[in-house]
Amino acid sequence: MLVDSHCHLDFPELADRIDQVIDSMMHANVGAALCIGVSLERMPKVQALAEKHRNLYATVGVHPEHQDCLEPDVETLLRFADHPKVLGIGETGLDYFWHKDKPEWQRERFRVHIRAAKACGKPLIIHTRDSAADILQILRVEGADSVGGVMHCFTETREVAEKALDMGFYISFSGIVTFKNAHELKETAKMVPMDRLLVETDSPFLAPVPHRGKTNEPAYVRHVANEIAALKGIGIDEVESQTTENFCKLFKVIIN
Repeated sequence: MLVDSHCHLDFPELADRIDQVIDSMMHANVGAALCIGVSLERMPKVQALAEKHRNLYATVGVHPEHQDCLEPDVETLLRFADHPKVLGIGETGLDYFWHKDKPEWQRERFRVHIRAAKACGKPLIIHTRDSAADILQILRVEGADSVGGVMHCFTETREVAEKALDMGFYISFSGIVTFKNAHELKETAKMVPMDRLLVETDSPFLAPVPHRGKTNEPAYVRHVANEIAALKGIGIDEVESQTTENFCKLFKVIIN
């Protein structure tokens, strides 16, 4: 069994056919999926999905790109996190791709998420884009190693992966690792220890080969796992069992 450690099932591309999405998961032997919060406004929908479906879980966070939204504080994040199916804090981090000025409001929002994670003891889900140095520095300064988390949809260098691993974080690979031109990322995937590796779709985005360019969904995480198995020269059964064990260990959950 596989687990999709990062998806957005509340987004309209998937929410409008959620029963079909979950049925496809089951046929692909994807036993669970983590629905990631990206805004406080959307949290009721994310939480409702987790409450309605046994194999869905949730996180709470405000994406670093979002500006015209409710700004999170520690108390609000903790209130949402105090739910048995809310497993982590995030999606949080820094994204300088669209914000070339490297705004301080992003960094302060990131710190708020880290402080909430430390307060509730739940791991962080980290988004990084053109911001790895600042991400690592803030994680260190804020003592995020005490709760750990996952560097989601990893596309950074091997050096960044090593530094994140040194702080106790997991590394999650998405469909990007299946792309033919992702040479450096494939080498990084080979390096990451199996006991610190997760797989994800980030659906509805970034569909893996052979579905590249189409709407992504949790069932397709199997293609990511197959690529990891091929890169590491191991069987898919080992990838399934180890990444599921890693997910359960990180998020302190038992998946039946």
